[in-house]
Amino acid sequence: MLPDNPKIIMRKATFSKEALPRGRITVDTSNADEINPPESEDFPELTPRGPLPPSISVLGIDMLANENKKVHNTSKYKETNLIVRRNKEFFIVIKFDQPFKKTLGSWLGRVVESRGNMAVVGITPNAKCIIGRFRTFVVVVTDYGKQRTPRNTDTDFYVLFNPWDPADQVYMPNETDRQEYVMNDVGIIYNGEFKNITTRTWNFGQFEQGMLDACLMVLDFGKVPILYRGNATEVARQGSALINSLDDKGVLVGNWTGDYSIGTAPTAWTGSPEILLKYAKNGGVPVCFAQCWVFAGVLNTFMRCLGVPTRVVTNYCSAHDNTGNLKTDIMLDEDGRVDRSKTRDSVWNYHCWNEVFMKRPDLPDKYSGWQVIDCTPQETSDGLFRCGPTSVNAIREGELSYPFDARFVFAEVRDLEMLLEVFHFSGHDDLTSLLCPQLNSDVIYHQCDKYGNSKTIYVDPAYVGKLIITKRPNSQTYDNITTNYKYAEGSDQDKQTMSNAENRGVPPRELPTGDSGVDIELQADTVQMGEDFTLTLNITNQSSKPSTVNATVSGCIVYYTGVTSKIFKMDKYTSAVEPRGTAKVKINIQAKDYMANLVEQSNLLFVVFGQVQETGAAISKMRVVTLKPPELTIKVSGVPRVGRDLAVTMSFRNPYSFILKNIQLRLDGPGLTLTKIAPGGTLQYTDTIIPQAPGKKVLIGCLDCPALRQVTNHLEIIVQPCSYLIDSMPSIISILLMTPAALHQCSWKTPLAPRPRAHLNESQKLRGGLNGDIAFKFIPCEFLY
Repeated sequence: MLPDNPKIIMRKATFSKEALPRGRITVDTSNADEINPPESEDFPELTPRGPLPPSISVLGIDMLANENKKVHNTSKYKETNLIVRRNKEFFIVIKFDQPFKKTLGSWLGRVVESRGNMAVVGITPNAKCIIGRFRTFVVVVTDYGKQRTPRNTDTDFYVLFNPWDPADQVYMPNETDRQEYVMNDVGIIYNGEFKNITTRTWNFGQFEQGMLDACLMVLDFGKVPILYRGNATEVARQGSALINSLDDKGVLVGNWTGDYSIGTAPTAWTGSPEILLKYAKNGGVPVCFAQCWVFAGVLNTFMRCLGVPTRVVTNYCSAHDNTGNLKTDIMLDEDGRVDRSKTRDSVWNYHCWNEVFMKRPDLPDKYSGWQVIDCTPQETSDGLFRCGPTSVNAIREGELSYPFDARFVFAEVRDLEMLLEVFHFSGHDDLTSLLCPQLNSDVIYHQCDKYGNSKTIYVDPAYVGKLIITKRPNSQTYDNITTNYKYAEGSDQDKQTMSNAENRGVPPRELPTGDSGVDIELQADTVQMGEDFTLTLNITNQSSKPSTVNATVSGCIVYYTGVTSKIFKMDKYTSAVEPRGTAKVKINIQAKDYMANLVEQSNLLFVVFGQVQETGAAISKMRVVTLKPPELTIKVSGVPRVGRDLAVTMSFRNPYSFILKNIQLRLDGPGLTLTKIAPGGTLQYTDTIIPQAPGKKVLIGCLDCPALRQVTNHLEIIVQPCSYLIDSMPSIISILLMTPAALHQCSWKTPLAPRPRAHLNESQKLRGGLNGDIAFKFIPCEFLY
């Protein structure tokens, strides 16, 4: 008779079958559903001839969650269950009812130590295993059957991608990069415009309670086959589809209309946890609403939570082609104004997407590294609205034959034509533009006469695709990564890239020749919303002869997507410019002209169309001015210290002459609606938080209403450790005065524990003096209730 042979069995927490369009094959698509094996299982046709010896039984399993999390870099996750990373050993302790002397020969692990009734077992998940939640069973095998430990959710554990291990697909060699792109849970998303870059602090919150389960539920709701979940390339591709709601009921509903009455305005969000937790709690109902930076912020959280190094990237002056002709057509009427009735394309002030860092086993080695993924719904790829992952290195080299969506991303970052045509008609129909972003396109101006004949009058090769940036590791500044996507304009490498792309179907550039001899530029300093300001038109004569330039300057309200609204300014100027000289024309812009017509994110678009009298040559330029909103102030009172109350105050003053209505005020959580803030009125609220861990923490605040968007701020605080000796001195003295017998009898509890507070996922309500309540949440949640 063979001795008992205990085995540890790890099972993926799913056995549900979903029939997918894959012939007769069915595949698992849920990490949540499960069918547990029986606790006992007899072998068929085997019966004992006599009394059986006593069988070894399992009394308990200790997953050593805290100890294992430290060495697996998962201590920041708020989940109580064990979380480990692929291809790195972790340890569990199994307690038996009798001494254990056997060894395990399975690939699942090894017996590290056996002492009496206890056995320490080391388990190493495979470097290519699927990521998700697993169940743990210990099976005692005898000649006559198997005895399993009962189902216990406390012994469930999670396996994640492992950027610390060279054998893992997402291995990242630099520790500073890992800390930024995997472990950093608060980041910066860049917006504004090229000459006035602004920032928005974003709570990624990938370690907060419930977030890991929520991210796995995103995969489940999207019916992503379990067998795909060990491949980082496939997880990134599926993620780029599942974060938007088009065609698969993903996480977020995109909305660029300006009407957010049935949801939350994109500008009101302060982080990802509220969005993902709401999506999971509601059973996969898409959350309203998002625009590009919200999509990118949530996708960043999703990928980092699963262990994939990820960052948010911002491209400035991103041309969007809505006609599908690889050109961006913007029409002007005969007076030089943007004609909305004929313009279907636009130039976005900025567009955000993501990059993930991974090996690409399906591509040559040199195309591993950073890969573009974009979940803002733009074009379909294999039937779904998604983009990537696409190798950044392959885009720079013009190698467009590799998966996925290389041609589309190349159109985002290379020199494709952009047309601005001057027609002899005008109109003002509303439209929206959402497709095909392009970077560094040539702005080509065409002029058409009343018969429809057109000619190219000017080419501006530098307006679109100004800059590509992301947050620099361990810094609050940005990193210019434009050269990751393309070589210097006109260099030999750049020419080779374009040649490679043309060989793979990209149309060649056909740039007109000719020079007007005059250059024009629009300049503006940082402008506070609601203030008058001066726009400067610089006219530079590059020729050796005097020039007289007739210029028409129009100003209109514009969305950040480049879609124009009301025209509020239209002036004509004539300026004589000396040879090799520069003339400056001052244009006064009054707040009363633009304030009443502002749309969200408060952008003004100025277009200048000039013509040289002596030669008839024409030139045109555009400039977006982003208005700076009023300040939201966040302050704390006292020294932040672990376990001590800390008062946080958020205040705002309405500087305008009109009433702000339907205001939402947030500190990284759902806010309640206030009635109004009167002109010149001040809003101020204070609440108390209790820091739970020392170190640098960030509070993120946001005020949002239909008349005023993008009012955000953040406050970094340094939480000091608890002063244990001082805080606990009275109790220490009392205990020292007690006899050993009294100490033995006393059921004493430490006074160092903070007093109970509401759970961190529940909103704290704060009553104020302004028509109602407002709900607050503070981040990072590791130190707050």
